[in-house]
Amino acid sequence: MKISASILATKITGLSSEIPTYKKESIDYIHIDVMDGNFVPQISFGEAITKEVGSLTDIPLDVHLMVKNPELHVPKYFEMKPYCITFHIETTNFSVRLAEEIRKQGIKVGVSLNPQTPPESISQILPYLDLVLLMTVDPGFYGQSFVKSGFSKIETIRKMTKPYGIELEVDGGVNESNIGKLAELGVDLCVVGSGLYKTGNPNEQGKKLKELANAARTPS
Repeated sequence: MKISASILATKITGLSSEIPTYKKESIDYIHIDVMDGNFVPQISFGEAITKEVGSLTDIPLDVHLMVKNPELHVPKYFEMKPYCITFHIETTNFSVRLAEEIRKQGIKVGVSLNPQTPPESISQILPYLDLVLLMTVDPGFYGQSFVKSGFSKIETIRKMTKPYGIELEVDGGVNESNIGKLAELGVDLCVVGSGLYKTGNPNEQGKKLKELANAARTPS
């Protein structure tokens, strides 16, 4: 299991001192929630802060665009060379073209689905994807609980993506109580916010979450 730290869950004023302390063995990626106040009601990080965060660490960035018309925003993140750029299937009619544009930059392509979005909506673009991000909360609202229907949806998407070698990422309400179940279902990467920062030591908490996930995945 890999952990992507959602820095939206911590204080933005402390990022410059906190992010350099993150250890790669505990935190694999730094999750950047880009919100435009349009697709979602909130406004959060943009390309300037994303670039600043990237300058503070060698941990790769996991850029999640919660914006309308992502084709207008994606090029702004190319020079930062994040691990992945993810856009929402609900936000564009040009998914294949956008995916190919991202891949040409040597960056992995992710597509995200809201809780109410049917898995079938991505069936035609699977060959163009490296990652599918399943939202298990409504996007744009911090601190929500995991949507229980997410478990069955994860199973469906895992079956769809496995033949293509696509990574499965889950975002929303991930914590100690459910990360084991997510690992059992074949989730590769979890975005963790409050479940990572609640103890005040994200490195130790990240290590603990990984241990719980890996224990659940290892046959007894």
